[in-house]
Amino acid sequence: MSANVDLNNRPDYDPVLQDIADYVLTFKVTSAEALDTARNCLMDTLGCGLLALRFPECTKHLGPIVEGTIVPFGARVPGTSYRLDPVKAAWDIGCIVRWLDYNDTWLAAEWGHPSDNLGGILAVADHLSQKRVANAEAPLTVRDVLEAMIMAHEIQGVIALENSFNRVGLDHVILVKVASTAVTAKLMGANREQLLSALSHAFADGQALRTYRHAPNAGSRKSWAAGDASSRGVRLADIAMRGEMGIPGVLTAKQWGFYDVLFSHTNNDLALKPQDKRAFTFARAFGSYVMENVLFKISFPAEFHAQTACEAAVTLHPQVRNRLHEIDRIVITTHESAIRIISKVGPLANAADRDHCIQYMTAVPLAFGNLVAEQYEDDFHRAHPIIDVLREKMVIVEEPRFTREYLEPDKRSIANAVQVFFKDGSSTENVVVEYPIGHRRRRAEGIPLLEDKFKANLTTRFTGQRSGEIFTLCKDQTRLESTPVNRFVDLFAL
Repeated sequence: MSANVDLNNRPDYDPVLQDIADYVLTFKVTSAEALDTARNCLMDTLGCGLLALRFPECTKHLGPIVEGTIVPFGARVPGTSYRLDPVKAAWDIGCIVRWLDYNDTWLAAEWGHPSDNLGGILAVADHLSQKRVANAEAPLTVRDVLEAMIMAHEIQGVIALENSFNRVGLDHVILVKVASTAVTAKLMGANREQLLSALSHAFADGQALRTYRHAPNAGSRKSWAAGDASSRGVRLADIAMRGEMGIPGVLTAKQWGFYDVLFSHTNNDLALKPQDKRAFTFARAFGSYVMENVLFKISFPAEFHAQTACEAAVTLHPQVRNRLHEIDRIVITTHESAIRIISKVGPLANAADRDHCIQYMTAVPLAFGNLVAEQYEDDFHRAHPIIDVLREKMVIVEEPRFTREYLEPDKRSIANAVQVFFKDGSSTENVVVEYPIGHRRRRAEGIPLLEDKFKANLTTRFTGQRSGEIFTLCKDQTRLESTPVNRFVDLFAL
């Protein structure tokens, strides 16, 4: 063959795309634990969205692109009166559930928040259910939503187990886009070819950079990036449902495919070498593992790698609250991922900057005994200069065991330790917290607190009567699963 022509034999779809499509189309959810956890996840995710509606920086993004737009069978945005097309509704729902960094988390080679996919899932399910009822057809049920959540969690989480997008500078919301594309296409009734086409376009998109999550550019885009990704998944699913052709070799095409263009270099060395070329690897087949093991943020609206540091700081608060100006240094012992993501010094420019700073997230509970979303705001920060005084006294130390056990499948710890040393030579104990309260190992302890969190979040938006009605329904697994989606969303609409 001549060197100046390409061999134009169109390939079959990449095996990774086929595995995802076959999983979504054929997998039957039978795990009672996964369904129970998904129910708790649905409650928690919606509650996080309701709480975010108290923040104008979030709500300014919500609503139709063109004011006054009327959408037949428009999808509702919980806690608001908006009825939007499913693409914008997915954006809005995804935005509110992620805004406060308080919904669930998955930590592995890649990080992320699988419940971000609820933006696309709920928007599509609500819109389709209203259309079906209008056509005298049976609506989707909340069971369909829970199953879609389990599958979206699994797609995002299993890919994340061994494939690090952050190492090549890409943001984890690529996995939200891929998972939302897959499960919303299924909800729309996609066949295998349509689903494969939709997935291929999700990888063909230019992918988001992580720069808005890291010093010196951390900012509020990280609070709406996942909503944007889930919304894009809905759009791509719709495009595929209209018969758009796919891109079969989107991952593996030489020179032009995802692996060669975006996945075969590291941040530390942009020069492409043969040994740098990579493809996805998988530690396990798709099932329901991720939902069963997902991490809930229960105690603090804080980046998950700092959750146990916050818990240790709360424990130390009674010992240090009256001695803050006597502190010589504060040692935070942590794991490598926390250092890479959230360890920073210097001025913090905004709330999004602060909730991704382990020093800030530890200083606040040391000084005040708790950490709540309002304590990231500019007014609070300005009013309490002691926070920055404490930050300047902090020393970050990596513990190799913490780093190792963070990745061990039978542990998946997210350990931190905090110890305070005073100018007189005395010190507190070194408080070590290996597993946050939202970890699977602490489920029995955590779920009652998760329910309390949900009840408190409901009351920020609804009357006591409606809050009680919603909570009672969400506690009843059987009744909830059989509830039509449109009726379920009615409870959350203004």
